Amino acid sequence: MSSRRIQRKKCLIPLEELLKSSDFLVDDSCVFGVRILKVDVSSQNKPTVIPKEPIMIQNIFLQKKGFIKGTYTWTMNNFLGMKLPVLSPAFEVGGHKWHINMYPLGDQYSTNSLSLYLHQHDLNKLPLESGMMIELTLSILDQKHEKHYTVTGRFLFAKTAKNGWGWPNFIPLKTLMDPSRGYLVGSNCILKADATIIGSSNDG
Repeated sequence: MSSRRIQRKKCLIPLEELLKSSDFLVDDSCVFGVRILKVDVSSQNKPTVIPKEPIMIQNIFLQKKGFIKGTYTWTMNNFLGMKLPVLSPAFEVGGHKWHINMYPLGDQYSTNSLSLYLHQHDLNKLPLESGMMIELTLSILDQKHEKHYTVTGRFLFAKTAKNGWGWPNFIPLKTLMDPSRGYLVGSNCILKADATIIGSSNDG
């Protein structure tokens, strides 16, 4: 007779406490996050080893009725002369400083595209188990027709996210360089970042 192994489930937060909370539950909306700290990868020639206790951190994010929002516009007057990765000047959202990291010719993960990432400047100041859920919208502004190129995503920023979050293939270089699109006028390119902190795993 084969025996079945029963795994005891751990409760992140009691349901009764969640339903009564005005911080975790806002307008019938709740934000959860899971950050895996260790993953064992086996080759095809070796059996897969599953650890008895997977190591992960689960977060339930505090939400505020008034989301913390910030907008930053980065004007580059010599875009065509940029070949190496470049960081934008720092800007502040929610008491934290941020940078846009741009790869004008794309990074190692891109395919003939501009790569853009958001980095948190003061990441080392965060406690290990804390994090922020960010809704990020990056736009390359159309300087001729106002038909901007925009991409939006949600990302978990924590102390382990040292490489930032964003898009390796943000916009094809062919599209960016097309004079009819208005994204590049002469050597001028304008990037706009809209960041919203929609939840955090602590009160900070």
